[in-house]
Amino acid sequence: MGVNLLDLERHVRGMIKRRGAESCYWDYAPSFGRGPFRNVICLSVNDAVLHGLPHDYTLRDGDVLSADLAVSVDGWVADSARTVIVGTAAEEDLRIIRATEEALEAAIEVARPGNRLGDISAAIGSVARDYGYPVNTEFGGHGIGRTMHEGPHVSNTGRAGRGLTLRPGLTLALEPWFARTTDRIVYDADGWTIRSADGSRTAHSEHTVAITEDAPLVLTRREAENPATRADSAGRLSAKDA
Repeated sequence: MGVNLLDLERHVRGMIKRRGAESCYWDYAPSFGRGPFRNVICLSVNDAVLHGLPHDYTLRDGDVLSADLAVSVDGWVADSARTVIVGTAAEEDLRIIRATEEALEAAIEVARPGNRLGDISAAIGSVARDYGYPVNTEFGGHGIGRTMHEGPHVSNTGRAGRGLTLRPGLTLALEPWFARTTDRIVYDADGWTIRSADGSRTAHSEHTVAITEDAPLVLTRREAENPATRADSAGRLSAKDA
């Protein structure tokens, strides 16, 4: 609590510089955004779920914050997102975060040679249905490599056995995101921030995953993270973390 989004953005900007990386968001101008993106991280709060612009807002107890970061090192890009709760956690917020994390792990598990892109989409959609969350198909995962957004598009729901055959060397950013009670989205006046159309709270989880001959290689998982326990609890954010 008590952390301003602009302070978080400055902290991340410094971290990127210290690590010798480059932000993939700065000056990014895709067709779905309004003009170049002038920040190094997406910070989306509560009903905002994607591409949130850091602005003068101080996080409050109970806020849900999604942080989405993409950087390049030596010309190669990695993209990752995580949703955390500020201070006191409401059970319904923990639940939707847990759903996106479980959906992400299910997607990673089937990201293997010989499987189809639809297997990943079906795995994500299955978890969403189990939790009772609708799924938006406009924004999902994507290929990633020398640039942040490459083909193929990875829908967050679909039919198993359909689509591109997964082969070693393909790298995907897998990113399930759900809103509690709608699959419709609206844009803020800033032309970037995407919110649930009905104002319901949201969550977003993402990893960059390489298809290898053996197991999926998660390039953005922190060493301390344990896949077996990661979906059991949501993160917390306080001023000391900024």
